[in-house]
Amino acid sequence: MVATPAGGMDEEPATARRGSAEERQERVFLVLVDDSEEMANALRFACRRAQHTHGRVALLYVIEPIEFRDWLGVGRIMEEDARAAAEQRLQSLAARVFEQTGTMPAVHIREGSRAEELVKLVNEDRSISLVVLGTASGSSNPGPVVSYLLANLRRLPIPVTLVPGELTPEQIDRVT
Repeated sequence: MVATPAGGMDEEPATARRGSAEERQERVFLVLVDDSEEMANALRFACRRAQHTHGRVALLYVIEPIEFRDWLGVGRIMEEDARAAAEQRLQSLAARVFEQTGTMPAVHIREGSRAEELVKLVNEDRSISLVVLGTASGSSNPGPVVSYLLANLRRLPIPVTLVPGELTPEQIDRVT
């Protein structure tokens, strides 16, 4: 809500520029959804931060392109199956977010490269305050999305939090 010159209150548009924490209505923590173990850590971290700051979680599921052009009908079926799997996964995670925060997350489904679609969404949706990603545990490689973002940080107008894959749920709870 924003005060008007006449003393009334108007809702601030969702596309308003990013400002300080005081200028934003709520913090939105974006988690990139995949099937990795470290994503669970990122989700828990985002849920705890949202809960403690009266913020909200957003989930992004990116369907990577299917390279099956020889048989158009088979390719379409594969795309439909991928979309159904994405919706099912997001529904399950949305229930988990609701359990942990008491609010339903914003849900985004996109098609393309995970890292590139993440950057595009952050640049399009001005309500997103922070990207939360898990890093691969037991590896010197943090994962393809984290590596891409580290090489392209200038393209993101908001902070990125990396949650180590080795953290236990109790450790995440202590730091959030």
